[in-house]
Amino acid sequence: MRFTKMQGAGNDYVYVNAFEERLSDDLPELARRISDRHFGVGADGLILIRPSDVADARMQMFNADGSEAEMCGNGVRCVAKYVHDHGLARKDRLAIETGAGVLALDVELVDGRVDRVRVDMGEPILDAARIPTTLPGNPVVDAPLAIGGRELAVTCVSMGNPHCVTFVEALSDDWVLGLGPKVEADAHFPRRTNAEFVEVVSPTEVNVRVWERGSGETLACGTGACAACVAGVLAGRTGRSIVAHLPGGDLELLWSQTDNRVRMTGPAVEVFSGQWP
Repeated sequence: MRFTKMQGAGNDYVYVNAFEERLSDDLPELARRISDRHFGVGADGLILIRPSDVADARMQMFNADGSEAEMCGNGVRCVAKYVHDHGLARKDRLAIETGAGVLALDVELVDGRVDRVRVDMGEPILDAARIPTTLPGNPVVDAPLAIGGRELAVTCVSMGNPHCVTFVEALSDDWVLGLGPKVEADAHFPRRTNAEFVEVVSPTEVNVRVWERGSGETLACGTGACAACVAGVLAGRTGRSIVAHLPGGDLELLWSQTDNRVRMTGPAVEVFSGQWP
């Protein structure tokens, strides 16, 4: 099975062209094995690029622990790059089917190859039952969450997958590595959640670290950056247009007041290809 390693702001996945490649019958196990950073290729997960009846391609993704996820903002940008650069659909605007619906992606080219991608991530989901979370409020903004001996004030958003955003004075391992796993597995999130910790630099600039559901801390999380943008507006901490600095790079976010949709722009990079035995 041929694969391609790609990354968006350091959020790296193994991509397989399911238009051509024969896939394992046990995809969760394949995701666990191929994502292992010591005994496999090494990645935050596995993404399959499949044919679609409603779009140019369909993205199916698995986290490093084998669990299937609905969406990945950095991942879908790389899917768009693969679809364009490998000739599956050479268009400036691509439609990619995901577990969160069909997304429109505009590609920016350098020497005929995709360098950056702008994704229409759709409207954020703020209804607590649909996120889902049982925390109080609808929307859930600065809700109290007692966890790990602390009481957090959290804002919850779904970008097709669940997010719990905590604003902090200064980012640290204590927040992300200490509390991230506890937030992910907290009983208030029946499908678990991604946990974002956000340090506000200015109304237009934030630093973000993310503990991703099923993968642990990653260098970047596109849906998490979008959730941080929405949460910043809801909690009165940022404006609608921000730059999010993540450990792996920067993402540009806009939550439009005109149509309520979130748009994200960031890099997409092909690292290498190989053969999985």
